[in-house]
Amino acid sequence: MSLSKKIIGITVAVAATWTLSGATSFAADASLYERLGGKGAIQAVVTKFISNVGGDSRINGYFAKTDLKKLNSLLVEQVCQATGGPCTYPGRDMKTAHKGMKVTGAAFNALVEDLISALDTFNVPQKEKDELIGALGGMKGDIVEIP
Repeated sequence: MSLSKKIIGITVAVAATWTLSGATSFAADASLYERLGGKGAIQAVVTKFISNVGGDSRINGYFAKTDLKKLNSLLVEQVCQATGGPCTYPGRDMKTAHKGMKVTGAAFNALVEDLISALDTFNVPQKEKDELIGALGGMKGDIVEIP
């Protein structure tokens, strides 16, 4: 099976998982990680997100020298941990990782737009989108150097 067919298959499975998770009643104590569909679903969204960023001329220059495979892996672990999953983010703290990059508030907002677009691709319910953006939004002060 070709790589593109595998990716399409995974994408359909993740979309179905998120669509069903929105329609299924979860226990009140289900973590955001569980409601999003677990690590595979997070991986799919992160991959789409990185693709969105790569095509976004407002911000792709920030990633010109970035090892995208490593970034993908780190983001999956970070989102997994931030949403209550079993992962441990092994990367640097956000302040250290972004020091001297001169990230603007507008660039941060563009990044969030690209993430929302990735979440929309997989029909993530609004409640889960809001919780995820809220969980990651607290990092803005450590990332943005130029308001």
